Amino acid sequence: MTDDENLDEMLDETFPASDPPGNTVETGIRLKPEADPLNVSDLAIRDHPEASRFEAVIEGQVAFLQYERRPGAFVVIHTEVPESLRGRGIGNQLARTAIEAARSEGLRLVPRCPFVRAYLQKHGV
Repeated sequence: MTDDENLDEMLDETFPASDPPGNTVETGIRLKPEADPLNVSDLAIRDHPEASRFEAVIEGQVAFLQYERRPGAFVVIHTEVPESLRGRGIGNQLARTAIEAARSEGLRLVPRCPFVRAYLQKHGV
């Protein structure tokens, strides 16, 4: 048997096993987004300094980002989006709002919230 034939036989034996199935976490499937009447970039987020949080009211539900303003630092504690509103970019918009607030006030951003930490890593902020 020639080297080429050995290679072909070896590939026939290993190739299918080395490919992940088409619908896995490794390969994923792209889903078409459902129509979402909410334009997240137009989302009204309000700062409520007395409660130390940014809030957005969507469909009667409140999404928020809890923070603490400290001398020289803006600490992000927690981000909460109601389950029925998740996957629509609301948490991202809350994170952007907190980042912009820290920048505009000249404060160091301290992300204790895992969601905001992941946002910062993903977007290279």
